[in-house]
Amino acid sequence: MTITVRPAGPGDATDICALLNAVDMIEIGRPETDLGTVESDLNAPDVDLATDSWLAFEGGRLLAYAMVWADSGPGRVDGDHYVLPGHDEAATLLLERMEARAREITGGTGTLKIQLNVAPTIDLALLSGRGYRTVRRYQVMTRALSTAADLAPAPPPGLVLRRCGEDEADRHRVHALVEETFAAHFGHVDRPYETWLDHIEGRALDWSLVWIASLPGEGDVAVLLTRDDRTSMAWISHIGVRKDVRGRGVGGFLLRHGFAAYAARGRDTIGLGVDTHNATGALALYEAHGMALHYGVDAWELALHPQG
Repeated sequence: MTITVRPAGPGDATDICALLNAVDMIEIGRPETDLGTVESDLNAPDVDLATDSWLAFEGGRLLAYAMVWADSGPGRVDGDHYVLPGHDEAATLLLERMEARAREITGGTGTLKIQLNVAPTIDLALLSGRGYRTVRRYQVMTRALSTAADLAPAPPPGLVLRRCGEDEADRHRVHALVEETFAAHFGHVDRPYETWLDHIEGRALDWSLVWIASLPGEGDVAVLLTRDDRTSMAWISHIGVRKDVRGRGVGGFLLRHGFAAYAARGRDTIGLGVDTHNATGALALYEAHGMALHYGVDAWELALHPQG
């Protein structure tokens, strides 16, 4: 059958979600994509669905979905690419469109970055044959929670933890702490407050699940940003500790605080993503607190050239 390609639209969210969960089942063994997440992606303010998204069909069956966006600064385009296994033609058609659009966005130079499961449904020879290379590996880590085991931890001496809530000044403080504490991390992009808010889907975030830590005479020193909008698990988006106070147990305390907070909310699993080469020792910290590998993700990068 002939494969047809068209842009995605808001009305395609249910079908896209079903495709992504079919990919989840193959790659990680269970469906973990929520419809709300897909709807949020399709309504992202920095995406024009007519030019930045694609669906590939064969006889009415959705085989593949892709999207690109450029909120990470000049010269960089990020993308998602999902395809059912064995459909190389559909995968290639969407890669071609992603790359062409990325060249348009960047003026012909720069990079296109996509993240894929370490054992993805796409044939990796398609990527390497087009010049993509892996640049980083990440892990999604999870841990079981229980109200009996995950009690509220005692803070390090002098540390005070406050809930962010509805205070706009605290939200700006969270942004500043994230920018400062993640500045040296691989791939981090400095974003002004409003752009950052869109990037983290902050306008729909429950800010009562965000905390700021302070120390006497040192001010605000750390941030814990979490979210409870995934069906499969609670999620820790950011644990950031200022460089000058690392090594004092602040990060471990915030991690345990997150465990206790979500156990009290009735969640049975919590997860986060970590760069396996993180220089702050984050991976070892999470492992020491009982978090284990759920699945791995490779970041792939393509150097863009004007003629492809």
